[in-house]
Amino acid sequence: MRWQPGLRTSITLTAVAVTLIATVATALVAYQLQSGATRERFVESARAGFGADAQQAHQFLVQSNSGAPKVDQVAKYMTGRIGLSWAIVNLKPLNGPVATVQNDVYSLSAASPGFSGARPTVSAVEQVRRDPRTPVTYGVGQQVVVLGEVEPDLLVAEYYSTKVMDRELLVLQLQLAAVAGLVILVGTGLGVLAARQIQRRVRTAAAAARELGAGALDTRLPVRGKDELADLAGSFNAMAQRLGESMEQLRAKEQQQQRFVADVAHDLRTPLATMLAATDSLHSTDAEDRSRSAELLGTQVRRLSTLVDDLLEMSRFDAGVADFRPETVDLAALVADAVGLSAPEAGIQVRSVGDVTVHGDPRRLHTIVRNLVSNAVHHGAMPISVGVDGASSAEVRVAVADSGPGLRPDLAPFVFDRFTRGDRARGHTPGSGLGLAIARENAVLHGGRIEVSNSPGAVFVLVLPRGEPDR
Repeated sequence: MRWQPGLRTSITLTAVAVTLIATVATALVAYQLQSGATRERFVESARAGFGADAQQAHQFLVQSNSGAPKVDQVAKYMTGRIGLSWAIVNLKPLNGPVATVQNDVYSLSAASPGFSGARPTVSAVEQVRRDPRTPVTYGVGQQVVVLGEVEPDLLVAEYYSTKVMDRELLVLQLQLAAVAGLVILVGTGLGVLAARQIQRRVRTAAAAARELGAGALDTRLPVRGKDELADLAGSFNAMAQRLGESMEQLRAKEQQQQRFVADVAHDLRTPLATMLAATDSLHSTDAEDRSRSAELLGTQVRRLSTLVDDLLEMSRFDAGVADFRPETVDLAALVADAVGLSAPEAGIQVRSVGDVTVHGDPRRLHTIVRNLVSNAVHHGAMPISVGVDGASSAEVRVAVADSGPGLRPDLAPFVFDRFTRGDRARGHTPGSGLGLAIARENAVLHGGRIEVSNSPGAVFVLVLPRGEPDR
């Protein structure tokens, strides 16, 4: 079975791993920087020493009148450099013994007593001959070799041991390792303490979550500090608050659903009862009774059909599958047509101002205006005014105002709820009680809204953005 560490162990191991990696990486970088600087100083010192020796050897040749070959004279000068290993490569016969090439290295024309070092390579010699003013420096084993000219075709190589420098770098390695070990121990201890503190706070949060899950919606966590766990406590408290509010909303929705079922049953029962009575009257021998029953039956069937259509439309909104086909619409013409269909005998005039074109679904916009006008006709009073205001560059407003008593204060917050109708309206006016709810859903589908107020009659204002809404 795979081992799964607990929170405390995971935090401790993470702290140890992070401390170890960071410390080792820091130590390695520090060593690389220090060793690089040390080696660079060593090489610069070797080059400076070589430059001084080359200049002195050149002066020695100029001032010497012995007539001996230049190789011997340079060798004589270099012999005086006690403790330094050196070699001479002569490429000109007039200067003395000429060095030859064997296996890509030059033989030595002269060398220090007990010489121990690598002979100069052909590539190094050629590099010096191409640029005589710049000595060539390279490393071989525990030596740094500096090769340069004393005279044209007369080269000297000096060998500087790196043993002392290597010992110093080894001491530096040990010191950095000791410091890294100490830092790792301290970091591990701090990691254990931090893990214990975090574990305690997480256990507190877990206990609070269990209490919340058991139904204690008033459970809250103390918020201390400004770290991530404090953010977690704040988020937990906000979640508990939202959960409590959601439970209240669910209870309210449940009550609304119960009212919804009761309202549907009520609205279905009345036309069904009328239809049953009308059906019984169809068996009458009186032709006038049969005609009146048939007319009444047709009216109630249409009423039921409208109710079913409205319920289906609301179900599409709830399921998020409402069909939306936007296009450029002349809102003034559309409103005029909707008013004519909703209240053909009311003589309502439509006033428009400014640019009244919008981007929307004409069928749904028509439904909104028709429902608002029907609501004003059935629940308000004449005269009714309808205006389309396109003065704003961002939105167009359609206002439907009646001259009735206006909305009651207790009804205003729920006017767009489903099956919401005034007591005096239920059973006495046509409609399903879904008209305003459908109108609002269609407005939201367009990215708009419907505002309602009293002035002094009821005023419903449809606000639509001009552009296509983000859906």
